[in-house]
Amino acid sequence: MFPTPIEKTPRSWQLTYQSLLPVALIMWLLPLIAVAVFSVKPAVDFTQGNYWGLPSSFELFNNYGQVFFNSDMPRYMLNSVLITVPTVIGAVALSCLAGFALGIYKFKSNIWVFFMFVAGNFVPFQILMVPVRDLTLDMGLYNTKTGLVLFHIAFQTGFCTLFMRNFIRALPYELVEAARVEGIAEWKIFWYVVIPLMKPAIAALSVLIFTFIWNDYFWAVVLTQGPESQPVTAGITSFNAQFRAAYHLMSAGSIVAALPPVLMFFLMQKHFIAGLTLGAVK
Repeated sequence: MFPTPIEKTPRSWQLTYQSLLPVALIMWLLPLIAVAVFSVKPAVDFTQGNYWGLPSSFELFNNYGQVFFNSDMPRYMLNSVLITVPTVIGAVALSCLAGFALGIYKFKSNIWVFFMFVAGNFVPFQILMVPVRDLTLDMGLYNTKTGLVLFHIAFQTGFCTLFMRNFIRALPYELVEAARVEGIAEWKIFWYVVIPLMKPAIAALSVLIFTFIWNDYFWAVVLTQGPESQPVTAGITSFNAQFRAAYHLMSAGSIVAALPPVLMFFLMQKHFIAGLTLGAVK
């Protein structure tokens, strides 16, 4: 007896989906659209209460020009690059080494070490705010890009190790055994056998960590202050005046700050999707 074919989706459900999808998309993008509209409004619109109406005049070049040339935004952007890129490199490199050790080698405390990496992901960062800040002060790392990079690497390595360890365990173990039979050193097995197979995972993880660190606001405010070390997420608040907020400049700065992670995602989209879906289908 042959299996019955899967019934087709009713036409009414298709029409409902096609009609509701644009509505859901607009609702999802509404905050971004609002910020984009705010970024081209003049300051007078906010003083007169024109928050949601059309701009009385389009100040695209004026607002974005002030953001780039009359503020510390370029320096904040540079700080974000100098914080995010080393963090991604450090966290991914350490997680590759830790994932290789936990995924390939079999020793008694393997599972307990792995649990320690996993358990760290469940600790709320807010609980660590005071001790981490005190530690940075004692080590002389407060208000430095180096301190922010080191703590980001420490906090992100747990999740990265979980990701890499599970990915490595899904690789064909026979390749490692064959390399060992040939007398290849362990570091060469890691570098020439395992790392080439991990490229999709490395690309996917790099995109994720880049987005997490670039968009981080909590630790940027807790561990830094001032344009000499603050990343762009915290630096945008500098557009606040003493008695009022420059919403038009904050909106323009937010759009500028959101461009690098969006651009990286689209540039790495192919590798990102490949890394997340590799092994899903045999």
